[in-house]
Amino acid sequence: MLADFAAVVEAGSRDEALLQRIAWDRLPRHVGIIMDGNGRWAAQRGQPRVAGHRAGVAAVRAAVDTGARLNLGALTLYAFSTENWKRPRFEVDALMRMLKRYLRLELEEIDRQNIRFQTIGRTAALERSVQREVARAVERTQANTGMVLNVALNYGGRAEIVDACRAAIRALQEAGRAPAEITEDDIARELYTYGLPELDLLVRTSGEMRISNFLLWQAAYSELYVTETLWPDFRRVHLLEAIVEYQRRDRRFGGLQLVANAK
Repeated sequence: MLADFAAVVEAGSRDEALLQRIAWDRLPRHVGIIMDGNGRWAAQRGQPRVAGHRAGVAAVRAAVDTGARLNLGALTLYAFSTENWKRPRFEVDALMRMLKRYLRLELEEIDRQNIRFQTIGRTAALERSVQREVARAVERTQANTGMVLNVALNYGGRAEIVDACRAAIRALQEAGRAPAEITEDDIARELYTYGLPELDLLVRTSGEMRISNFLLWQAAYSELYVTETLWPDFRRVHLLEAIVEYQRRDRRFGGLQLVANAK
C-alpha cells in the first residue's frame, strides 16, 4: 500500500515516517471523524465562523484521499447534526451551499478513486437541492468497490437508535413476533450503518472530550482518539497519527488478554 502514497508523500517527511510504522494487516476497517473546531479556527483569525467551515473543506479532501489510499472499508464524517439546525440561519444555509459545492467539485475525483458515496441521517428533511446533489453522488458511485465515504447529514445518534427501534418493532410484528422478543441483532439490522464494517476508530478534532451524539451504538467498543488540532488544520499526517496510535491499543472488547502459560 505504500506505493499508493509514493506520488503524494515527501521523502523524509513525518507522513512517510508514519507510513513506515503502520501495520498494514491491522488497519481499522471503519473510521469515524467528528470534525470540530471550525468556529475556533475562524475566531483565532478574526474571521466569521463560515470562513472556518470553508477552510475545513481542505481537511475533508485530505481525510478522504488518505482513507482511500489506505483502502479503509469506510470513513464516516460528521457533517451536520440534528442539533445544528439551532445555529443561525445564514450559517446553516452556508453549510448546505458548501456541501453542494463540495459534491459538484469533488465527485469526479471521488469516482476516480473508486469511492462509494452515501449518507446517513434523516436526509429527507434537507432542502430539495441538497437531496438532489446527494442522490446524484450516490447514483454516480454506487457500483464502486473501494472505501465507502459515509457522510452524516441531519444525523443524531439518539435519533438513529429511535428510528432503528421503530423499524425493528415493525419487522417483528410483520414476522408475527412479539416486541418483547426484540434483540440487539434486530436493532443492529435497522441502523443507518447496517452493512458497513464495525466502527473501529473514532477521531475527534479540537481537543474536546465528548462524542456529541455521534454513532452512539456503533462506538460501544471503538477506540477513541482526540487531537488538539482544529479541523481546518487536519491533514494526512493527523489521520496517520491516529491510526498508528490505534494500532498500539490492546483491544479486549470487555474480555481479558490471557497471558501464555498463566497459572
